[in-house]
Amino acid sequence: MTALEAGVSTLTPVRSGMGHWLQSYAMMTRWEIGNLRLLLPLIVALQIVIGGGFALGIGLFFDTIPMRNALFLSTGVAVVTLITVGLVLGPQLVGNQKVAGTYDFMWSLPVPRTTQAAAWLTVNTIIALPGMVAALVIANWRYDLPLVVSWSIFPAVLLTIVTATMVGYAFAHAIPKPMVTQMITQLLIFTILGFSPINFPPENLPEWLASLNLWLPFHHMANVMRAGLTEGLVTSVGTSYLVLTAYTIASVVLATWVVGRRD
Repeated sequence: MTALEAGVSTLTPVRSGMGHWLQSYAMMTRWEIGNLRLLLPLIVALQIVIGGGFALGIGLFFDTIPMRNALFLSTGVAVVTLITVGLVLGPQLVGNQKVAGTYDFMWSLPVPRTTQAAAWLTVNTIIALPGMVAALVIANWRYDLPLVVSWSIFPAVLLTIVTATMVGYAFAHAIPKPMVTQMITQLLIFTILGFSPINFPPENLPEWLASLNLWLPFHHMANVMRAGLTEGLVTSVGTSYLVLTAYTIASVVLATWVVGRRD
């Protein structure tokens, strides 16, 4: 055997295929959950408190709240709990990884990088869903809502979580400075809560701002979620699904491009 043949025979074969991807995904999911093992129960509890507290707290601004407004508020709070995990909490945790020095180690692991994004999406879903359910249960108790849950709530939740998580994942990894990431997350939550028709009807906004929101994903997230939780409250649901699906695909492509360009 020549030296060249001996060298070739000792090379580690490159693992690929769906089996390797699924194994890597399971490993990265366990790693992400293990990394948050002390904080995960606290984060989930915090999301439940925020979701339920927001539904109760906003209602204190009114002596009586019309049922239509109560439906917009309550279903909107459920949407906010899904969005904030992906757009705010996720990027902040990535920033903490950079500060703690575990970020570069994670990227050195011999796994497909798409599995890291998929694992983070799974963890975000685990964190977000209890807060969403708690917000709806507490709001239903407080306002005695005529909620009608349909099968369409499942694609609505999926599209909302994936879009928010992938957008947050992309800019968290693209921006090197954690402080800048934190500033962006604060700006996003301020904009979403104050100027997107999530917790209130679109007609409450100035006409130009309502028109602008038709081109952004947040209005459509709220629209499809309300369609899955109520009857007759919203219109143009098909258009919202098309727009939100386009944003979901674009956000996944963006996140894949960002993680793929890292050295």
